[in-house]
Amino acid sequence: MSEEGKSGSLKNRPFLGIYFRCCHVYWRIYKNRQGTAYEGRCPKCLREVKIGIDKEGISDRFFVAQ
Repeated sequence: MSEEGKSGSLKNRPFLGIYFRCCHVYWRIYKNRQGTAYEGRCPKCLREVKIGIDKEGISDRFFVAQ
């Protein structure tokens, strides 16, 4: 099943851009349904990444996963 089919339309869901150093790829991770974090996996090795959402927030949209 495609990413879109699993979680509804990703077209309008908030996302962060992530560079996965483990496999040298850029990918998107999307806000979870609870709205508490951005979650995803490296598309090659499936390493998990989770970035919590704080009340104060941050303006950065791109991150590096070690």
